[in-house]
Amino acid sequence: MENSEFNNLTVAGAGVLGGQIAWHSAYKGKNVAIFNRSEEGLERCRTAHKTYAYIYKQDLGATDKDIQETEGRLTFSTDLKQAVANADIVIEAIPEIPDAKTKFYQSMMPFLPKHTLLATNSSTLLPSSFAEATGRPEKFCALHFANLIWSLNIGEVMAHKGTSEQTLVDVTRFAIEIGMVPIPLQKEYNGYVCNALSVPILNAAQSLITSGASTPEYVDRTYMILNRGCALGPCGLMDVVGFKTLFDVLSHWGEANQDAKMLANAQYIKEQFLDKGLQGMQGGQGYYKYPNPSYQAPDFIDVPDISKAKEIAMMAKLD
Repeated sequence: MENSEFNNLTVAGAGVLGGQIAWHSAYKGKNVAIFNRSEEGLERCRTAHKTYAYIYKQDLGATDKDIQETEGRLTFSTDLKQAVANADIVIEAIPEIPDAKTKFYQSMMPFLPKHTLLATNSSTLLPSSFAEATGRPEKFCALHFANLIWSLNIGEVMAHKGTSEQTLVDVTRFAIEIGMVPIPLQKEYNGYVCNALSVPILNAAQSLITSGASTPEYVDRTYMILNRGCALGPCGLMDVVGFKTLFDVLSHWGEANQDAKMLANAQYIKEQFLDKGLQGMQGGQGYYKYPNPSYQAPDFIDVPDISKAKEIAMMAKLD
């Protein structure tokens, strides 16, 4: 591969996916500065990176040397000016709240080197919503990643009307350099490909639970039987995504579309998870407990023993 012109990455936002993007990019040889407004957020990211080190050894065959070199390419900062000072590319991965993203770009604008490219990792919002706030719309587009970046290695590339051709080429090259399969969007589309498919599924799954019609385990069993070979179902995926992100997405689009079910699901997530300090997989508990969630059990979708018939049947008994 040709030498890259984009070796210095800043990831703005140390949450679930921001932390994964930073770790994976460092593993692939990039120098990565991680910015977060709070030291607490950075500390959670450092803790998550210890988990990723274990996963990369187990799943990717990383050596102790690989992990040590990855850690050596990572820096952490609560100082935005310092974090972007040498950035060739900044990937924004802050919460899915439009006003927060706009204010962040405006605050970052004075500190950026002239050559720096910007990419939003927004999961449902469009790059045109923030292009003007960046101060360099021609150097800005979306580059959206999936959770579990080391195995679900997609990089969705979405332009707005002002994005330059060179920016699209450079961002696509960067995605390939860190091991992603680029997924180009031919127009702006809320949810990109990944979340246009997954958000309705997650919302439908959550509606079954919010309404009391089913349980997380049976929702996931159904999905995993219908999609034989998949590693997890919608509730397991919600744990991976994290409940703060889910709440932000469901709240925003529930309000935007006046969707009562989506708003009810957001409220359920707030009361049952966020208010109780439950984050999902990153915090060790969501719909399942980690590191050994029940959906990973070899018999999770097996035909049950006949002795379980009455127990299962009573779950279908109406009050």
